[in-house]
Amino acid sequence: MIHERIPLPVAGSAATLTTYFQERRDAVDPGRTRPVIVVAPGGGYHFRSEREAEPVALRMVAEGFHACVLDYSVAPARFPQSLLELAAAVAYLRSHADRFGIDPDHIIPCGFSAGGHLCASLGTMWSEPWLAERIGLPASRFRPDAMILGYPVISSGEFAHRGSFANLAGDDADLVERLSLENHVTAETPPTFLWHTFEDRSVPVENSLLFASALRRSGVRFELHVFPYGPHGLALANDETAPAGKDDYVQPLAACWPRLAAEWVRALPVER
Repeated sequence: MIHERIPLPVAGSAATLTTYFQERRDAVDPGRTRPVIVVAPGGGYHFRSEREAEPVALRMVAEGFHACVLDYSVAPARFPQSLLELAAAVAYLRSHADRFGIDPDHIIPCGFSAGGHLCASLGTMWSEPWLAERIGLPASRFRPDAMILGYPVISSGEFAHRGSFANLAGDDADLVERLSLENHVTAETPPTFLWHTFEDRSVPVENSLLFASALRRSGVRFELHVFPYGPHGLALANDETAPAGKDDYVQPLAACWPRLAAEWVRALPVER
């Protein structure tokens, strides 16, 4: 395994990309490339949850993919710092695809909670001219090919997780409204796999439902799973990622999501 911590070239940033890349086995399968899953853990833009970082990356490696974890900036950093970092990470992976055996048409951000908002921000904003200007690269270099969103923060409206938006935008009410991502979905938003739980009280399931509805209106393919049980922040929904003493974070019905997401990734057409 190629396990490195790579600093990202974003001004004023200490963000890094930690890789979990499978070694090439040219004698067995010469020239093979793999999709890469870019994991963005949650934490309300206040911290980065370790339960949603390496364990998820290793689970994706077990599915036959490359994976990496983005350690992005959180508060007091404000928008768009973390978005610039994710865009830089995607651009880095695409430009180094040959070196690592990455399929450059299957670079897939995978975010949880606020990390889901970060991934969905790139998915809905990658084609906006201001982002290319800030990054200094053409948008095609940092365009995500698909997204995996676990119990994502999406809306800053009725069903908002207020803490995430406060950490991301401060008291800028106009910016908070702008960052309600269900309003930014277009036909250029990449295909999306979403999962949530009905019982999530921190980030209500309506966040995923609103995003799925916006994708449908724009003609963007998606897969949505709403599991009946489980609190916010399930991660892998198994013993590996459950906090000590919190048995409700082990949810067998939801623990199938990595397999479902992997099957969805393998079925993705190259449409762009």
